[in-house]
Amino acid sequence: MSKTVLGILAHVDAGKTTLSESILYLTGSIRKLGRVDNKDAFLDTYSLERERGITIFSKQAEIEMRGRSYTLLDTPGHVDFSAEMERTLQVLDYAVLVINGADGVQGHTRTLWRLLERYQIPVFLFINKMDQFKGNDEEKQEEQERLLASLQKELSTSCLDFGGEWDAAFLENLALCEEEVLEHYLESGEVEEADIVKMVAQRKVFPCYFGSALKEEGVDKFLKGVETYTAERKY
Repeated sequence: MSKTVLGILAHVDAGKTTLSESILYLTGSIRKLGRVDNKDAFLDTYSLERERGITIFSKQAEIEMRGRSYTLLDTPGHVDFSAEMERTLQVLDYAVLVINGADGVQGHTRTLWRLLERYQIPVFLFINKMDQFKGNDEEKQEEQERLLASLQKELSTSCLDFGGEWDAAFLENLALCEEEVLEHYLESGEVEEADIVKMVAQRKVFPCYFGSALKEEGVDKFLKGVETYTAERKY
């Protein structure tokens, strides 16, 4: 059975290892959630990593979703260990770029984005720590829209909120990412799942999901998106 290799990348303190931990827990790969601040995160296996609360070496874990196997790679976020992270890029099928919602796009985030473009790696984005925003649902939605607009300006206009409402406006924006898909959409009013898989693989669209890895908010929806819109590796 072939395995899809997912690499999790982020600016330091974006919550990358916490998201990895949540993914492992929700897919049944581990039975107990660890935490970076408790120094018991499953993938922070070295004593120095647990002591400092950062990832120094890339680690891997195996997960299963919808009968498919994935290798999950947690990479260092600290700029001091960029060489270790960049070595990992060469084996990835897809990347998950984690962004701290409170900070938005940081300098190292842009560096990671350029590297992912250089290696032509398809990208899913998880905008983390959204639980830190207080206020009513309308205010939280406005903050989410502000963050999405920032991602579209700083990274790519093809960053779209896959975790939100799939209304006519969203489908039109999605279809605009690929000319043939747009033609089909104008004729039928639909965007086929197979076309979305292809657009993601060809880096024509970058699915974004908002949530909180620590509180497991939005992670289920994110995982559903990953298992739905990744293509099986072909040799």
